Amino acid sequence: MSTSAIATKLPHLGRGARRSNTLATIVMSACAVIGAVPLIGLLWTTISRGLGRLDATFFTDSMRGIIGAGGGALHALMGTALITASATVLAAPLGVITALWLVEEADRSPRAGVRRFGQTVRLVIDVMTGIPSIVAGLTVLALITLVAAPGTRSGAAGALALAIIMVPVVARASEEVLIRVPEDLREGGLALGAARWRVVTKIVLPTARPGLVSAVVLGISRVVGETAPLLLVAGFTDSMNYNLLNGRMMSLPVFIYSQWQNKGIPPDAYNARAWTAALVLVVFVLVMQVIARLIGRRK
Repeated sequence: MSTSAIATKLPHLGRGARRSNTLATIVMSACAVIGAVPLIGLLWTTISRGLGRLDATFFTDSMRGIIGAGGGALHALMGTALITASATVLAAPLGVITALWLVEEADRSPRAGVRRFGQTVRLVIDVMTGIPSIVAGLTVLALITLVAAPGTRSGAAGALALAIIMVPVVARASEEVLIRVPEDLREGGLALGAARWRVVTKIVLPTARPGLVSAVVLGISRVVGETAPLLLVAGFTDSMNYNLLNGRMMSLPVFIYSQWQNKGIPPDAYNARAWTAALVLVVFVLVMQVIARLIGRRK
């Protein structure tokens, strides 16, 4: 085809490309709006129904001795804080170290067996990321049945179940962060005569620190709303319990479930407490997501 013929077809091709681009933009915008409508409806329902009991009493009182109206979710808030913090202490180091081994050792090992084992570990992490959370609860419940009396419930068991869910999330996110550390930094440290462990601890980890913190925060926001495993192994109670190793411990998701499922008289009081707890949980997850994004943007 001659140059003049190509030049003659270019305006036609340009108009076709513009029409396709406009059509694709319209379709994607419509899909975004359709997807946002249920989310906006969910948020509006939670906010409108949850504001009714959003008072100081909700954050300062427990449900001990409360029948009907009144009471609060202090015991559930404290239980969520203790269980989630304990799960983070268990899962965050294990997830980060796993990702560090995959990126710095397995991928760089000259031995084929180590590299194959690294691929197996990645497969296990991917599988664990997608398993239902109740499986983690059942696993911990079976462990409790073996080492303790059947029917034992505690906050520590709930923390262990959440840690099982949290480890693959932290490991996967941390791996993505560590992969993005420039290779020149590693090579520069090795060229100066530093040992590999010193390069990792003094160069790689400080460079990836904001991303690793973001990965941990994402892991926390992933597990803080879990209900099924905590219902199985931590149980529920109306009283305060600060001891993770002894006695049932309430959490905010289980508090929502118990208020909605076990309604007394008047039922509106139980509904109001459930919706307010749901609003608090949504706000907490939103704040954690914003913190993770802000930390992740830091260099």
